[in-house]
Amino acid sequence: MTTGTTQRRASIIHGYGASPGDHWFGWLGEQLNADGIPTTIPALPNPRDPDPAQWTEAVRADLGTPDENSIIVAHSLGCLTVLRYLRTLPDPWHLGTLVLVSGFVDQLPALPELNSYIGDGCDVEELSNHVRRLTIIRSDADPYVPRGHTDRLASLLGVSAEVVPGAGHFLASDGVTSLREVLEAIAP
Repeated sequence: MTTGTTQRRASIIHGYGASPGDHWFGWLGEQLNADGIPTTIPALPNPRDPDPAQWTEAVRADLGTPDENSIIVAHSLGCLTVLRYLRTLPDPWHLGTLVLVSGFVDQLPALPELNSYIGDGCDVEELSNHVRRLTIIRSDADPYVPRGHTDRLASLLGVSAEVVPGAGHFLASDGVTSLREVLEAIAP
């Protein structure tokens, strides 16, 4: 049970080739910190040559065991990493808020170099039963993650994806350095 004295906390998990200061991650961290929500943005090791075990361990070290006051925001390959980590948690566990941006569990035709990382994806069955608030966000113009991939993930998790028109892959190079849709998904 959430009490007024327990503080919310957030983690922002970046994706392939990214770092904590890229794209909209720093902006979101600043917004959340200003709202009194302590936020971490861990640097996942070797972002251009990610290793699933190393990334999962880095996520585990940052997140620990989530609870009703935990907020996790992940982008792209970070989404798959977070989902895999959550699958390792022993029952019972609960997560307050999960926001997945350009998430997927299927291999990406535009990024075959990630096939070994992605493998067979992740079984997400029943994960949504542990999450109080779940939001999946995609663009209608993502050159890396086909819209059908994110829509399929949303369907597997029992929600509909929210669409941000023209946001590409939500990268700074796409003009995305802030992402109000994520902030709105986190708002109490």
